[in-house]
Amino acid sequence: MKRFLGLLIAALFLGTAAMAAAKDYQVTGPVVDVKDDTIVVKKGSDNWEIARDKDTKATGDFKKGDRVTIKYKMIATSIEGKAAKATDTKAKTETKKTDTKPK
Repeated sequence: MKRFLGLLIAALFLGTAAMAAAKDYQVTGPVVDVKDDTIVVKKGSDNWEIARDKDTKATGDFKKGDRVTIKYKMIATSIEGKAAKATDTKAKTETKKTDTKPK
């Protein structure tokens, strides 16, 4: 039981450390749209839609047209791995050598 508790605490600590280690980014621009769960900001010619929730800290009121700076983190929610296609580079190089014979 003590071993399980120790592993649980270690996993919790590592998970928290990983969240804290995520790099901070920011985007600044005029607000295009505001909803309860998203905010859309214009950056150059692109619209950036950024999710927000009850834990998002917001200072002041902002509405469409106001200029805002949003700080955010990019954290993967899932990763799906697929094996790379095997290519036969030896066969390709041999084909090239035979194609270049002098006539």
